[in-house]
Amino acid sequence: MIKAEGYHVPVLLEESVDGLDIKPGGIYLDVTFGGGGHSKEILRRLDAEGRLFGFDQDEDAEKNIVDDERFTFVRSNFRYLKNWMRYYGVEQIDGLLADLGVSSHHFDDETRGFSFRFDAPLDMRMNKRDGKTAADVLNDYSEEQLSDIFYIYGELKNARRIAAAIVQARSEKRLETTGDLMKTTEKCFQREREKKEMAKMFQALRIEVNHEMDALKDMLYAACDLLREGGHLSVITYHSLEDRMVKNMMKAGNVEGKVEQDFFGRTDSPLRQIGSKVIVPSEEEQQRNPRSRSAKLRIAERI
Repeated sequence: MIKAEGYHVPVLLEESVDGLDIKPGGIYLDVTFGGGGHSKEILRRLDAEGRLFGFDQDEDAEKNIVDDERFTFVRSNFRYLKNWMRYYGVEQIDGLLADLGVSSHHFDDETRGFSFRFDAPLDMRMNKRDGKTAADVLNDYSEEQLSDIFYIYGELKNARRIAAAIVQARSEKRLETTGDLMKTTEKCFQREREKKEMAKMFQALRIEVNHEMDALKDMLYAACDLLREGGHLSVITYHSLEDRMVKNMMKAGNVEGKVEQDFFGRTDSPLRQIGSKVIVPSEEEQQRNPRSRSAKLRIAERI
């Protein structure tokens, strides 16, 4: 069993929880429970009347459940949070925290296929009980579909070349492991950028396998509906696609960023972004926790 403290180091811990502006007796959601670091800090700031719901679809996170009567663990994708809140009789919440991306636990698990550091089965599912694996995507998708995934989710300029190499290789042998994928695509990357671009390729696959962008969109709209007036949304992002979606939601009230105005020309959005600048980790935190280097924290208030 992996202990919580070794499972994942929470990023921007104080800043993200501060962003919730916690009311001691309020109702809060940590929709990316993971190792429980953010949840423990939220609970520390709640009184006996406060409640916290922690969401995580990965069964490994259940090993880190907080033993506290104010805490409820929900093993589910956060895109379904509105249904679960209805199930628990919660109509409105005071705040929601999301630390997006992949936990250090997933990158360090040699069996899950999230990292090219290990030769492992191409799985990449956050929820090991459901859905297509990365191997299924690589072996079953058309060349055009693969190219789109690498270009859109990985922002790789040589997406077509990568897709073509995969289709050629799988015609001879099914790709089953991270080693198979790396061997197949290594000729597509320049030596000086190889690790960075392979990381983008793995990111793109992971996003597709877990339908991350669709899930994020559903979660943001559900959060907006659930937040009571004055409630806070605190979201940490790690790549430009998810950050753009969060920024658009907070500024315009929709993930596309379409600004609608009222009769007086004011932006008609249910959220007001707090602070004019995005919050990033200190140099000290970035050195202590390399995963935090690409992190951006955005905070908004329901109006």
